[in-house]
Amino acid sequence: MSKNARPIKTVSVEVNRLGGKREGAILKDEVWYEDGEVVAYNLAYINLRVCRVDHGRVLGYDNSHGFHHRHFMGKVEAVEYTSYPAQLKRFIREVHELWRIEDEEDEDHPKSG
Repeated sequence: MSKNARPIKTVSVEVNRLGGKREGAILKDEVWYEDGEVVAYNLAYINLRVCRVDHGRVLGYDNSHGFHHRHFMGKVEAVEYTSYPAQLKRFIREVHELWRIEDEEDEDHPKSG
């Protein structure tokens, strides 16, 4: 790359609004690339029915504030990072487990109507 060439920067944003049992919930995947490499990311499962803190973020992973970390129900903890694909896989696995738990709780406590 020449001295005057600027890195190529791109952003990928995917927002999925959920329906059914999770009506109103959102899955969000934001990734910032520089010359094809992931330089920043934000993964979030947002559901105000489940979590009333952290803007409804039930679960999230990102690398803002200079470190890789996990958000869960308003708490933040540092996490080990190997690659974005590995982080995305972990996020999806955890979201599916949360949904399984939510569904079991719904079965144990049916809504009267």
